[in-house]
Amino acid sequence: MDVNTVLHYDNEQVKTLLLTGNFGLEKESLRLTPDGYMSHTLHPFPDDKHIVRDFCENQTEINTPVATSPEEAIEMLTHYTREIQQKLVELPDPEILWPFSNPAYILNENDIPVAQFTGGYASKTDYREYLSNRYGRYKMVLSGIHINYSFSDELIQADFELSGYDSLQNYKNALYLSLAERAAAYAWIMTAITAASPLMDSSYVEKGRMGHTTFNGMASTRCSEMGYWNYFAPVLNYSSVQAYADSILHYVQEGMLAAPTELYYPIRLKPRGLNRLVTLFNEGVDHIELRMVDLNPFEISGLDLKDLKFAQLLLVWLACTPSEPFNVKDQVQAVQNFKNAAHYDLKTVKIVPPAGRVCSVADASLDVIERMKSFYRDFPKDIQEVLEFQKMKFIDPETRYAWIIRKQFAYQFVEQGLYLAKQKQKEILKDDHHV
Repeated sequence: MDVNTVLHYDNEQVKTLLLTGNFGLEKESLRLTPDGYMSHTLHPFPDDKHIVRDFCENQTEINTPVATSPEEAIEMLTHYTREIQQKLVELPDPEILWPFSNPAYILNENDIPVAQFTGGYASKTDYREYLSNRYGRYKMVLSGIHINYSFSDELIQADFELSGYDSLQNYKNALYLSLAERAAAYAWIMTAITAASPLMDSSYVEKGRMGHTTFNGMASTRCSEMGYWNYFAPVLNYSSVQAYADSILHYVQEGMLAAPTELYYPIRLKPRGLNRLVTLFNEGVDHIELRMVDLNPFEISGLDLKDLKFAQLLLVWLACTPSEPFNVKDQVQAVQNFKNAAHYDLKTVKIVPPAGRVCSVADASLDVIERMKSFYRDFPKDIQEVLEFQKMKFIDPETRYAWIIRKQFAYQFVEQGLYLAKQKQKEILKDDHHV
């Protein structure tokens, strides 16, 4: 299979369809008591398939339906956030939704109740207990947003007819495999532009010591060395779906992972429906997932529309650019690039782009954005505005979310965070517009 499959963007029909696609968002948030402690009530949405639990019982996760535009996706995220907030204020003991990726107060491990599944789903609790023992419960409460994206059927069909492939699914697999490889090399920029978790309460790093604000030099704790990573740098095979699945399965067979889902990699290729390797192999790739986005506490939905638009622009641009060499050394470096992009000062930390020179994350980001601006020069003006918005984050770091948060919440992270959380709760419930 050709791992250098790219979209024929110079074809007029393909070009008009380039930015047609599908979005699905996953957002994790912690439920807290009004004074900033972990909620110990049961998940209050047992029958809503769009509002589930992640690691712990009080970590709600929104899974939106599929949207066909960034705007619709954000509307859906806002809708389900409102549903959660409405339920929380109606509880016998009202709760709030914590708007940050980093948690508020943590008393100890028992303060983080592992999600309880029963009956045929009991293995989900067993798996969470395994993760708890392997990585520690504290790390598991770091929350964020995953962006799932697929090209529209119309775009896939139009490009397939130009591709020379005899099978539509084989073509789709090749396109997404090539994209995943490119995203592994360049999607660290998504970490850099959405990082919003520079501060945490002292109780996260020192058991029982609460109420002191801690800064660890990171802009995104969950994407940094302190966050969600395996104890090895995975090397994946992008030459075919079989090879890709086998390269993940290899780590399970070697005992380095308990299950494929334990692969904490910022990019995933996923099938339609349940995320299983056997489904991926049998039915092929349906979409790509970006897993490195922090919660934006300033947005009611938790995600800025311009950041979601940038994610689409990045993936489309990558799908239109030929692959560069991406060997074992490059893949190991790529993992480090993601971690480095999570640092606070991107002008001091370095990155090594594929086939590129060592440079600061800020300079590498500006280079990527300039290349994207050139690629999209004939597209509508609002695209350039999104790219300019992101460019400013690397020219003036004080416009980055992490810098703003550190400035505004530096002395009383949890206390000020609680004020913001209650403000956001009132704000979203005051809005009578329902999606």
